[in-house]
Amino acid sequence: MSSSSRAPSAAPDRAPGNGRGGRGPLLPPTTLRARLTALRNVRPFLRLVWQTSPALTTWTLVVRLLRALLPVTSLYVGKLIIDEVVGLVAGGAVGVSLTDWSSAGLHHLAWLLAAEFGLAVLGDVLGRVTSLIDSLLGERFNITTSVRLMEHAATLDLQDFEDSESQDKLERARRQASGRMSLMSQLFGQAQDLITIASLAAGLALFTPWLILLLLIALIPSFLGEAHFSAQGYALAYTRTADQRTLDYLRRTGASAETAKEVKIFGLHPFLIDRYRELATNYYRASRALAVRRAWWGTLLTTIGTLGYYGAFAYLAWRTVVGDFSIGDLTFGAASFRRLRGLLEGLLTGFSQLAGQALYLDDLFSFFELKAGIVSPPNPRPFPVPVRIGFTFEDVGFRYPNGERWAVRHLDFTLRSGEVLALVGENGAGKTTLVKLLARLYDPTEGRILLDGHDLREYDLDDVRANLGVIFQDFVRYDLTASENIAVGRMSQQGDRPRIEAAAARSLADSVIQRLPAGYDQVLGRRFRGGMELSGGEWQKLAIARAYMRDAQLVILDEPTAALDARAEFEVFQRFKELIHGKTGVIISHRFSSVRMADRILVLVDGTVEAEGTHEELLAQRGRYAELFELQAAGYR
Repeated sequence: MSSSSRAPSAAPDRAPGNGRGGRGPLLPPTTLRARLTALRNVRPFLRLVWQTSPALTTWTLVVRLLRALLPVTSLYVGKLIIDEVVGLVAGGAVGVSLTDWSSAGLHHLAWLLAAEFGLAVLGDVLGRVTSLIDSLLGERFNITTSVRLMEHAATLDLQDFEDSESQDKLERARRQASGRMSLMSQLFGQAQDLITIASLAAGLALFTPWLILLLLIALIPSFLGEAHFSAQGYALAYTRTADQRTLDYLRRTGASAETAKEVKIFGLHPFLIDRYRELATNYYRASRALAVRRAWWGTLLTTIGTLGYYGAFAYLAWRTVVGDFSIGDLTFGAASFRRLRGLLEGLLTGFSQLAGQALYLDDLFSFFELKAGIVSPPNPRPFPVPVRIGFTFEDVGFRYPNGERWAVRHLDFTLRSGEVLALVGENGAGKTTLVKLLARLYDPTEGRILLDGHDLREYDLDDVRANLGVIFQDFVRYDLTASENIAVGRMSQQGDRPRIEAAAARSLADSVIQRLPAGYDQVLGRRFRGGMELSGGEWQKLAIARAYMRDAQLVILDEPTAALDARAEFEVFQRFKELIHGKTGVIISHRFSSVRMADRILVLVDGTVEAEGTHEELLAQRGRYAELFELQAAGYR
């Protein structure tokens, strides 16, 4: 997706499949070049780890450095012990009792054994310290990355959450934000292994340098195989992101409080279970096929490395037999070669996995590179307090990204300061789209919206939204306390209980809260223990209280009273008009008995304004409004 911001002028049309920033390829980049290119993500990843905790990062590096030097030290002490034992046996120390230990010259062997014991204890302690530090650093990294992801998501445009491709990108980023602990440990572990390899190679080079070359040649097939299958694993995970989201959706729909009633009434469990089983089985088969191929080829290629090791071992044994090496040298050389083989195999495999995980990191960092198109200008105008003229739509047209039809077009009207405007129209007429444009959740594709004579895009985005109180018909039911559900309207005032209670009284939610066992401190919803579920109408009253909590200059109610009965809705709108006196209001409702109290009514048809006026004026015109009014009124006769 493009990182450039949309200009304040009219947005260009977008061809289907070429949305904001363009569609990505159906298959992820899994070539060797792409994997190596993805390693560029390691540097910002390490920078993020360092920023998470410089102290813990420093400590884990120091401890790992000490651990890296332990293997060669331990092997060398082991060589000295074996040579000492062989020398003592050759010198006639066989059969010496413990009482003759010192006199038989065994004290040097004792010191070597004590040193070996000390190294073993030190290795165990350093290993546990490393695990502890990695655990603490990993947890802090998860917190830091998750917070950064949430903060960045908050800056993006609404369209980034309404586009399926963007949702896939967000889903992949969300998984990587909490799943990179292993990569951090792997990176530090590989740095530790590199130091160990260098020290072991230096020791082995003193005996037979060419064995190191033999070792590298033997491991290349295994490395190439691992690299190939790591890329295939990433490709499978990448292309199945949408399937994973579908599986999550089916699992949540089939077992959640929100859907339980309808799922049971319509008997949807067999359908949902069959759909889940089919999709999950297909995913399992693809994963199984890849795992089987990986295991088969991994076994075959690893055998080549095993042949290389035993060839080197036979060579060292022969050199020992002919007298070139001591028994201790043989032990040191064979153990070093075996350890080097394991470390190099792990390092090459780890590098392949690292390249694969760097592709996953690309999912995370490419999400961080997304930039919002709807932003504040460099030098924004101060938001007018109070608004004097109002909001003016000048030939405004808009269609959603990748959409072929215009949601609204040729809108020309003024929402005057201090008036209550009602929007009427059938579903799909463009009412909610108009509200999204007012709140700058989207910018017009053509035309412009003026606030007190200036383009709305000239004002600070946060100021614009801070002066709007919008309650949509699909408002969120937060699994928080009743008080917090209202404070959502202005979270900076969540500790102001009088203000919260006043907002609840204005929306008629106070009577609902009074019946709750814990009142304003009652947790709502069924997600958490002790939570209480409310009816649809009760939830709506709490949602409307958020608009009053905001104390905004423009208050918009986008069909938030759909679950209320006719009397309750009439009371809500009657109080709404009284309580926003001196402010500007917008009402969207299908009930004509409610919209008739507005100062002015706009009738929207196919995204354009077909008629406007008061309730009486529109009835007198005998147009669509009168027709719809009569149809609704007939239902009550």
